[in-house]
Amino acid sequence: MSQQQAMITEAITFYGAGAMAEAIVKGLISKSVVQPGDITMLNRSNSRRLEELQRLYGVKISNDADVQPDILQNSPVIVLAMKPKDAAEALRNLGPLLSDETLIVSVIAGLTIRTIQDLLGRKQPIARTMPNTSSSIGLGATGIAYSKEMSDRQRQIVMTLFGAVGTVTNVEEEKLEILTGISGSGPAYIYYMMEAMMAAGIRSGLSPQQCRELTVQTVLGAARMVQLTGEEPSALRAKVTSPNGSTQAAIETLDKGDFFETVIAAVARCAERSKEMGAALKEGIY
Repeated sequence: MSQQQAMITEAITFYGAGAMAEAIVKGLISKSVVQPGDITMLNRSNSRRLEELQRLYGVKISNDADVQPDILQNSPVIVLAMKPKDAAEALRNLGPLLSDETLIVSVIAGLTIRTIQDLLGRKQPIARTMPNTSSSIGLGATGIAYSKEMSDRQRQIVMTLFGAVGTVTNVEEEKLEILTGISGSGPAYIYYMMEAMMAAGIRSGLSPQQCRELTVQTVLGAARMVQLTGEEPSALRAKVTSPNGSTQAAIETLDKGDFFETVIAAVARCAERSKEMGAALKEGIY
């Protein structure tokens, strides 16, 4: 999907100021999709964290419990980015502050649209999203599910928000867990593969810097080849795998370790764990 560059003029409040909130804010501001002065970031007590975000991005900040309700009440778009353990209390307090038109965008893993609405005590328009941290450099991959209360304009806001920091995939809510296993946690699998490639080079006598440069460029080039050629990864792999050659020997070694099925199992386990965490979160709330 092409990135959408339309400006968002609505004020946006990030209720929570952790790594994911920062990744999205960084991407939005770098792409000039939202003016820094239209973004407010809230947390409960960490002044140093908020001051750092204000210094880096020029956003408004607050951890004043007396001021935050007024900020939230007057914000047309609220991004839920607090820790899951803090969500229940925060959402119960948030519900009475909302108008029917307030758009809620959740990046809280495991918290369903139904649970969010139950905690708010109202059928609020909600977009449940699963972004990844590559959003901070405009190369994120975000899955989004919508509640039926969403208007066309609100959908467009959400699409613009996340389209500005990467690609967007609209899915039914029950598919978000498997999306988590592929794209949400997926960068970590690639980083782990890169760690192993770099370690192999170092053990064979290359310098850490040489291994880093070679590995980063190789992974970057491979992803771009898939993107630009439109060919399937399997077809591109076949092109560089000569019969009885060195690449085939490497692939055979990976196959001995059941690499392909292990990756599939890892994605499935990630999705399963996401469901478990969501169920535990729901049980803890109720």
